[in-house]
Amino acid sequence: MIQSDLANKRRGRIIRYAPLVLWIGVILFLSSSQASMSNTSRFIRPLLEFLFPSASEETLILYHGYIRKLAHLTEYAGLAFWAFRAFSNSNLKNLRRFWFIFAFLLVILIASIDETNQSYLTSRTGSIYDVMLDAAGGLLMIIVLSVWRVLRVQRVNANSS
Repeated sequence: MIQSDLANKRRGRIIRYAPLVLWIGVILFLSSSQASMSNTSRFIRPLLEFLFPSASEETLILYHGYIRKLAHLTEYAGLAFWAFRAFSNSNLKNLRRFWFIFAFLLVILIASIDETNQSYLTSRTGSIYDVMLDAAGGLLMIIVLSVWRVLRVQRVNANSS
């Protein structure tokens, strides 16, 4: 019986934390030179040329930059989501209760590591503005999830009344 409980707890932790750890790995891979603007232009550029055939070179470069910045928001919104999933279901009371603080701190930590890593690569540039953009993506997801949880609790309470 006790062995089974321990196995279930371990399995639960893996199910909660594995996607979070994998997503952090994806983010750190994307901070490598493999995801530099010159490398992503191999597939983004043809798509932009197809969608905007009469766009100037400057416009295509600008759109490519916007797509890359939108990727920052999306990556870190995803990180906040996986942190929410792991932390809000944790066995640790404070982690579960204050998941939004820990999720945001994790977003800031990974964003800082990401940009610091990029500052050492010749094909990339690290930027505090990207850390702020990453934080904004994470914060946006935290707000969405918080509102969703409040609405869900209200709906459950209304249905049980």
